[in-house]
Amino acid sequence: MTRENTQRTVLGDVEIIRVVEWRGPFAPARELVPTAGAETWKSNEDWLAPDHWDPEGDLAVMALQTWVLRSAGRTILVDTGVGNGRERPDSPQFHHWQGDFLGLLERAGVRPEDVDVVVNTHLHADHVGWNTRPAAGSAGEWVPTFPHAQYLVPAADDAHFGPDNAYGGGLSRDDRLVYEDSVAPLHRAGRAVLWDGVHRIDEHLTLESAPGHTPGSAVLRLASGGERAVFVGDLLHSPVQILDPAHNSCFCLDTAAASVSRRRILERAVDERELVVPAHFGGSGTAEVRREGSGFRVRR
Repeated sequence: MTRENTQRTVLGDVEIIRVVEWRGPFAPARELVPTAGAETWKSNEDWLAPDHWDPEGDLAVMALQTWVLRSAGRTILVDTGVGNGRERPDSPQFHHWQGDFLGLLERAGVRPEDVDVVVNTHLHADHVGWNTRPAAGSAGEWVPTFPHAQYLVPAADDAHFGPDNAYGGGLSRDDRLVYEDSVAPLHRAGRAVLWDGVHRIDEHLTLESAPGHTPGSAVLRLASGGERAVFVGDLLHSPVQILDPAHNSCFCLDTAAASVSRRRILERAVDERELVVPAHFGGSGTAEVRREGSGFRVRR
């Protein structure tokens, strides 16, 4: 298990910094992706192990990471991890988590006051935790971690996880705690920007709705200088979902819609030769995807 890693690359005019807070075995493989049977994992062991699967324990290997983009003169974060000291009683792996997220960002050359935009691909606990931090000298008050940033929040997720629960159902105790400590403070500070459908960040970056995993699940497309990538959030937790887009993770709220979004995003990634960048892949953290039969394959 590795707790620190930073990698840099450039696509067109956009610098990408991958900041890995944690990686290692996370959950039983067939609990994470219930419809992917043992044979699916075993027959692909030669490339799934060790970066995405631990065969000995039959555990999915994952990473907790943030992507920093430097684009059009601005610094943009894609998702913000778990956050420290949070009450997450229904998620033991995240309950009272302590990591060095801000230290990792600083060593990558990013201070909180440098961040211009924060993208939350959706509002699950491990994607919004460092949206906020405790207010100085205050007990129990949360304030935006990135004081000058605009936080782009999917409107459908805000409606679902917020106090009105507009979509109904699907809320856990942790979901309410996440909203209270990591999303509501953004609204109070006037830093949250709700969006739906398509939202253009700059000439290189565009957000698009891809519902299913959550009502407001989104992907971020990068197109610059002939280079393309798509940051897919939790549409993909494991590469076995690339092999068959019908495979949902156990965290998908609307499995039918998630499967449709997953296939649509992968089809376009193939057609436009986009590098696929999921939120939690180990290894290089990215995948080149090609068609194979009715599904897809990982080229590398």
